[in-house]
Amino acid sequence: MTPAPFNLRLPVFAAPMFLISGPQLVLAACKAGIIGAFPTPNARPISVLDEWMKQITEGLARARDDQPAATIGPWCANLVTHSTNTRLAEDLALIAHYKPPVVVTALGSPKPAIEVVHGYGGLVFADVTTLTLAKKAVAAGADGLACVSAGAGGHTGALSPFAFVSAVRDFYDGYVIVGGGISDGWGVAGAVASGADFVYMGTRFIPTVESLAADAYKQMVVDGTVDDLIVSAGITGTAASWLKPSLRLLGIDPDNMPAAPPRSYDSSRPVEARKWVDVWAAGQGLGTIRAVEPVATVVDTLEREYLQALSRMAGLPYAKPDAPRAREIVAPLATQPVAAT
Repeated sequence: MTPAPFNLRLPVFAAPMFLISGPQLVLAACKAGIIGAFPTPNARPISVLDEWMKQITEGLARARDDQPAATIGPWCANLVTHSTNTRLAEDLALIAHYKPPVVVTALGSPKPAIEVVHGYGGLVFADVTTLTLAKKAVAAGADGLACVSAGAGGHTGALSPFAFVSAVRDFYDGYVIVGGGISDGWGVAGAVASGADFVYMGTRFIPTVESLAADAYKQMVVDGTVDDLIVSAGITGTAASWLKPSLRLLGIDPDNMPAAPPRSYDSSRPVEARKWVDVWAAGQGLGTIRAVEPVATVVDTLEREYLQALSRMAGLPYAKPDAPRAREIVAPLATQPVAAT
């Protein structure tokens, strides 16, 4: 596999969440040592996107005066490349100007972003929900894949995170992000052990001080369990994981969801009510969240859990370096040359 390109505290993206991730969440995540991301459609009109990108780049520059640069994670723009997004060219122009180190494309091919992002040395990852889409993204020249799996909040996938990573690794050795129901450091360790390079973690960052979510939304996530979720295409036209209590507040019966509407992801248009504004999304990791906290506190907890998980794995009898099977399997690997990447 390709070595990770960033010096991170944890291999985690604060995943780009529609109408949730903004400059404050991105900056807080980067300052905490993980990757902060936001979807460009969150900033409307285009002038707001310009303001947000300026705020993020200037905020990170100031942060480097206050803490070692090596402790600050990179920022990421999440770009909708669906054919209905008439603002794509304008978004790309701002990406070329502000140069986010990572761009993750969604709901379309990564190809429109590759030339622009590679032009300044950035990386392009592609959101994928199936093996077919993963292979197309690799063929298009993406630097990495964001494997959106079952359990993810918002637009979600159907494959198990572990099955998805295993299947992708059968034909691809580039960067892999995996997301889907992972909301603690134990899950991060498990995802990395399965072959992923990074973890997408969205729901865990909804009830943070810096998130754009309404207070009632944050509390609904804190109070919720996996039984409060339903996956349906009846809101946006694409299968997404919704909080049932938010549906009921709008008079929508989770047991009788409306038919899927036509899909439209045009960032130049206002966001319609019921599509994300009033209907709230979450993933299957919400059962582990206990309070609304600052991003820095969340990352502290994730790091502690991650290290506990690594310690536990290292302490298992069959994982010890001096165990007979470990000597038999691992020792020969130490004498083999490392493949060039």
